Amino acid sequence: MLIKKNKLLILFVSSISLLGFTQTITESTPGEVKLPFKAGEWFEFRIHYGFFNASYATLELSQDTLNGKPVLHAKGYGTTTGLARWFFKVEDHYDTYFDEKKIIPYWFIRDIYEGGYTKNLEINFDHIQNLAHVNDLKYKKQRTFKISDSAQDLISAFYYLRAFYPSNRLKPNETFSINMFFDKENYVFKMKFLGKETLHTKFGKIRCMKFRPYVQSGRVFREQESVTLWITDDGNKIPIRLQANLAIGSIKVDLEKFKNLVAPFEIQFN
Repeated sequence: MLIKKNKLLILFVSSISLLGFTQTITESTPGEVKLPFKAGEWFEFRIHYGFFNASYATLELSQDTLNGKPVLHAKGYGTTTGLARWFFKVEDHYDTYFDEKKIIPYWFIRDIYEGGYTKNLEINFDHIQNLAHVNDLKYKKQRTFKISDSAQDLISAFYYLRAFYPSNRLKPNETFSINMFFDKENYVFKMKFLGKETLHTKFGKIRCMKFRPYVQSGRVFREQESVTLWITDDGNKIPIRLQANLAIGSIKVDLEKFKNLVAPFEIQFN
């Protein structure tokens, strides 16, 4: 079960990467968007397994430069805590450097420690040639892979969809997908929009969009549609809750803290 919880850390990072929607393109400035995020944005999420507070994950955004070019730099971090950490220590670090206008990744880093298992990868994206140059620092191996158009990494996809995907055109039960490249593999991540719902949270009642990401049923999840995600239906479009039914038990992820949002965090008081 500890291994399953660890895999859910990756699922959650993937979910906040893929599901943190979206901002409509501004009609007054064709070809440009009003970004629903800014440098300084920061989130902390708490991950529960049953009655146990198993893990924390954070995601922060800063201004940076890469090869002399201004970029946005996102950092993701996940760790187990309390009793879970005593039995299964997790220290996962993710970094992505992406174009601040096109929102495409240039450099992605995954450096993880999970119960003794380690991985340390760097991916350099060449979007002109549609190539990903993967540098495995642990085994000192380098390989190049062909990637799909506009391929996103695990973290940059979060910002890409928030910037460009027009949520106002989604209809209940409509599905959509995005091209991604993760570690050494191309894949398509698919989700279904379920509609809108008011969610009771620690902050108050929040108007949300509700989604169903498709996952692989089997050892970890009970079925393909075992995960539900709620995204704030405001100018920030941030993930506020994720719930997953596992083969044994269930898990819940909640937004715990935040700062430096680009738009007001809309709370209903009645």
